[in-house]
Amino acid sequence: MDIFANLAHGFSVALSPGVLWYAVLGCVVGTLVGVLPGLGPLAGMSLLLPLTYGISPTNAIVLLGGIYYGAMYGGSTTSILMRIPGEAASVVTCIDGYEMARKGRAGPALAVAALGSFVAGTLSLVALMLVAPQVARIALLFGPAEYVGLLSLGLVLLAFLAEGSRVKAAAMALLGLTLGMIGIDPLTAHGRLMFDIPELSDGLGLVPMAVGLFGLSEVLLSVSSKQPQAMAAPKLRDLILSREDIKRSAGPTLRGTALGFVIGIIPGSAHVISSFLSYAVEKRLSSRPEEFGKGAIEGVAGPESANNAAACSAFVPMLALGIPGGAVPAVMLAAMMTHGVSPGPNLITDHPDLYWGFIASMYVGNLVLLILNLPMVGLFVSVLRVPYSILYPVIIMTCIIGVYSINSSVFELWIMFVAGIVGYFFRRNGYDPAPLILGLVLAPMFEMSLRQALTLSSGSFSIFIDRPVAAILLLMAFGLAVISIVTSISRKKLTQENSA
Repeated sequence: MDIFANLAHGFSVALSPGVLWYAVLGCVVGTLVGVLPGLGPLAGMSLLLPLTYGISPTNAIVLLGGIYYGAMYGGSTTSILMRIPGEAASVVTCIDGYEMARKGRAGPALAVAALGSFVAGTLSLVALMLVAPQVARIALLFGPAEYVGLLSLGLVLLAFLAEGSRVKAAAMALLGLTLGMIGIDPLTAHGRLMFDIPELSDGLGLVPMAVGLFGLSEVLLSVSSKQPQAMAAPKLRDLILSREDIKRSAGPTLRGTALGFVIGIIPGSAHVISSFLSYAVEKRLSSRPEEFGKGAIEGVAGPESANNAAACSAFVPMLALGIPGGAVPAVMLAAMMTHGVSPGPNLITDHPDLYWGFIASMYVGNLVLLILNLPMVGLFVSVLRVPYSILYPVIIMTCIIGVYSINSSVFELWIMFVAGIVGYFFRRNGYDPAPLILGLVLAPMFEMSLRQALTLSSGSFSIFIDRPVAAILLLMAFGLAVISIVTSISRKKLTQENSA
């Protein structure tokens, strides 16, 4: 009964005019971000993060949350109509969604993507509401040693599940941890890695780093790309699903929801992994596997449901443990910390308005997104006709104004520009900046937990062995690291043999 009472309190917060406005605004902006090719939720959230500093913590988290799952919804539009994924998880939707559009079935494809996302988001929110408080209660039993093990496992998992090279992902995470140590040591008050630059005393700001690595680098990567011509948007009557469409998409939607929620809790690019895995599962279970790749509606319903379910369950470790499961939750975690909200197991009890208001706002957001993504799909597609020569200068100007408005610091603008250029070269060479941001956010927590654990044990590392949970977590992290190294070496040898 406590859960229902808390949820009722959350709806009283979420339906208040101020919070409701930011929920709707986040959904609209997120859908636009998802529709624009290449931007994605991470770049959109990073660009708009500075604008949240003048509002309350609850409004800020609700706004960023709306942008996140709004972008997850919106990414399907360009995937289906133009075969251009709005963000990474929509890549799978391109396969059958675009083929359906070519056959004159763009309406059913868009409808099943929106309805599948709505069902997955709603069911995942129920699971999130039930799971997160239980995880938080268990986490209250954790000490510094256990947190070191948990953070180590999260970083290794990020590298293990990364798209592309695991070595590159691990290198970026370690670079992020190193950059997170820049500034005044909180215990000794000595400067570290500052190079006599007083502006670095507080460390590298997450906002200029995130805006540069994701916002500016995305503009630099896309500036030379040609703007494609949009396919005509379907009319409202074209969005009605037939009985056969509903029958074929119901099972994949439910399976994708369950699969996405479970995978979403794992740190890393869970929404991308879950959408690919859902597609493989549906193709294996289908009685008509030959239709996949040629316009099978199951190939749209399953991955889109898994994508949005994973986007929702990614908040479980962030809300329950104060540990971001990926770069997007890391940005939201940084926003909470900037507003003076301490993330962790006590978040639910210390800030019930924020926690339950955020949960309830996601219910509201799902309904708003369903309304937006069906009747207003033509409006969002028309955004694609804005010339990039106009769009990109507006994005860059938003970056500059947003970063400068935080501390009125020109130095932070230079950090943003340098991060943008570095991020561009990283991405051109296959280095994903997301693990770097995650390492930057986790560095203070990891360092503090490690120091506290060693203080409790008088400097002895035996505390990580004597405490069973910490030992198990560190052993799992070590085992995954070894597996990653062995498989990477084996893959490299196999590639060399094939090339020879």
